[in-house]
Amino acid sequence: MLLVLCVDLDDDLGRKTGLDTPAVGRDAVESAAVDLATADPEDSDVNVLFQGIHEHDDLEVDPDVTEEVTVAAVTGAQAGDVKANRAIGEEIDRVLAGLSTGENVSAIVITDGAQDESVLPIVRSRVPIDSVRRVIVRQAQDLESMYYTMKQVLADPETRGTILVPLGILLLIYPFVTIASFFDVPGAVVLGVISALLGLYTLFRGLGLEDAVDDTAARIRDVLYEGRVTLITYVAAAALLVVGGFRGYALSETVRASVLDPTAPIVLAALVHGAVQWFAAAGVTSSLGQVTDEYLADRFKWRYLNAPFYVMAIAMVLYVVSGFFLPRGIDGVQWFSLTELAIGLTAGTLLGVFSTLVFAIAESRYPTSPETDTDAARG
Repeated sequence: MLLVLCVDLDDDLGRKTGLDTPAVGRDAVESAAVDLATADPEDSDVNVLFQGIHEHDDLEVDPDVTEEVTVAAVTGAQAGDVKANRAIGEEIDRVLAGLSTGENVSAIVITDGAQDESVLPIVRSRVPIDSVRRVIVRQAQDLESMYYTMKQVLADPETRGTILVPLGILLLIYPFVTIASFFDVPGAVVLGVISALLGLYTLFRGLGLEDAVDDTAARIRDVLYEGRVTLITYVAAAALLVVGGFRGYALSETVRASVLDPTAPIVLAALVHGAVQWFAAAGVTSSLGQVTDEYLADRFKWRYLNAPFYVMAIAMVLYVVSGFFLPRGIDGVQWFSLTELAIGLTAGTLLGVFSTLVFAIAESRYPTSPETDTDAARG
């Protein structure tokens, strides 16, 4: 026996007409199709039912088909795939149980799309499937495909931002040029600005910078809400770096004007000599802010205090070395003799070593974290 099986996965037939399913036999399926078409002429399941009837009639008059042919319509449920598949399976079992035949039954499944075809494993577990027919209304196929594609694009935030924003900018070119003409602004200027904005947006999206910008904004917001001292110290350190850069450049220009034939090492030494004090102040400021935040967050460790001392030690070494290479008598230059150079290098080295030893001893004797306390107790 051939069973033409019309599948309605989301139970449009039962919900819209109130009919009990499964509907078995040509007359029952035709009546169900008419009732559904009357209730909702636009429902695609109407075409499935009429296609099932059409397939049934063609097979009955086909001389090559010797088996008995019947048609049935089964429905699922609107609640979800699992419940719908179970309902379909139960209705197929009822259809097969009602067929009084000793022949082997095979099925021809009629659906209206890929969603309904998800029940094919359920059908195949109960009856062999000879073929699957998907019903598509010819005059609406391209239109329906375009409609659902556009709907999916507009529903996706990422795709919507990528496609619609540049399209919107392009569509605004003519209105912007028209408005600019009223204010005597050249149209080329407007086109240039819009082109630049569009190019920046394209680069921004192409390089994937939106995630980096979002992360940076989130970190800044967290810093503001948490009241971190580093926010203030970083701003102060940035200002000190700018001032130090200008001071170094000014001193290098002074040296250029004072020395007849300044070499590159001399100019570099002047740049370092004028900026290193300000750079050191910036490093100490930012490191103290970081240490303060670590202390307030109960993550303080004694070795964190090494940072400002290391900065001061490095600044001392750079200051005396750069002053040693610069000629004396220039305004803003602190000249150092060979003996003073040795003293400065020694003092900078001892400062770094001394701070390391002091804070290492403090870390071992006065632990500042629970982990360190546990380790000390184990020791």
